[in-house]
Amino acid sequence: MKKSKIKTNALRMLDRDKIAYEIKTYEYDEEHLSGEHVASQVDMDAGDIYKTLVLHEDHDYLVCCIPVLEEIDLKKLAKLSGHKKVEMLHMKDLLGLTGYMRGGCSPIGMKKKFPTYFDASIEKDRPINVIKLIMLEFKSDDISADILF
Repeated sequence: MKKSKIKTNALRMLDRDKIAYEIKTYEYDEEHLSGEHVASQVDMDAGDIYKTLVLHEDHDYLVCCIPVLEEIDLKKLAKLSGHKKVEMLHMKDLLGLTGYMRGGCSPIGMKKKFPTYFDASIEKDRPINVIKLIMLEFKSDDISADILF
C-alpha cells in the first residue's frame, strides 16, 4: 500500500481495507481528457487503463468501468442493468452526485454507493488502472462489483 500526500475518498477506502495500490500521476488538462491523451502521458499499455462513466435513467444512477479506448454500448448496459435505457450523466451534475470532477471520477469512494459494472475484459489477479487526476493501480480481485459485462 503506497501512502500519499493526496488523500481522496478512494485512497482512504483502499487504505482502510488494506488494498495495495500504486499511484501514477499525469498532467490534468480539461481540454484533453481522452483515453489516448492519458495513455500517452503514462508508461502503460492503454489496454490496462479503464475509465469510469456515470450513467442514469431518470434518477436511477449506475457506474461503469470500460477500457479507456472503448466506447460504452448504452443498449447493452441498459439491458444488463434492467433499465429501459441509460444515458451519460451531464457533466454539471457529476461533482454534486459523486464528489468527483470530470476526468477525476473513480468507481471507489463516491458520495453514495451505486451499482457498478466492469467490462469483462478486466481479468482476475491482474493490475487494473482507473483514470483519475491520479491514476490508481490495484488488482481486480481486491474489489467487488455488481457485475462484469
